[in-house]
Amino acid sequence: MGQLMNIGFGNMVNTDKITAIISPESAPAKRQIQLAKEERILIDATQGRKTKSVIFLTNGRIVLSALQPDTLAGRFNQREEE
Repeated sequence: MGQLMNIGFGNMVNTDKITAIISPESAPAKRQIQLAKEERILIDATQGRKTKSVIFLTNGRIVLSALQPDTLAGRFNQREEE
């Protein structure tokens, strides 16, 4: 099992399962979020805050985080170096 990465507010994601981390501002990202809501494969880890990044997992699920994509990428890269 891969290492766990904090995505904000004590929520963790397995680093082996992360495919992409993107900003939620683009139209395609918004469509993917809406589709994931409808298919019930969306995990909202924002704790009621504004969504600042969208994490795509290998199992098809989508996770929303209130942390910036740059912050998450830095944490991801730090885990990979260890």
